[in-house]
Amino acid sequence: MKILESAENYLESILILRNEKGRVRSIDIVNHLGFSKPSVSIAMKQLEENGYITRDEDGHIFLTDAGKKIAKETYERHVFLTDLFVRCGVSEETAREDACKIEHHLSDETFECLKKHLANI
Repeated sequence: MKILESAENYLESILILRNEKGRVRSIDIVNHLGFSKPSVSIAMKQLEENGYITRDEDGHIFLTDAGKKIAKETYERHVFLTDLFVRCGVSEETAREDACKIEHHLSDETFECLKKHLANI
């Protein structure tokens, strides 16, 4: 099932923040993405309703197995593409921005072929 690009960004952010901080709350996502509190609140509600996250009584956010799968796949693409662009001579900042745009639209087939091709170089 394909989910919206915005949902992938939220899930990826939760994964990154969890790795950095250990625990994630909505305010951490607000600060990380620069979105408004109401926007993040609505997104978290939708992600929870769709089974991608759970929240405990203290407001900590956890990825479900389904959410973790999407977050890891998105993050893998982001890291791979950023590294590829930097190796090609693109500045770090531009490489990260471009990777973020492309990671959501690149087909699985193309991504796997890129990984295989670059592993053989």
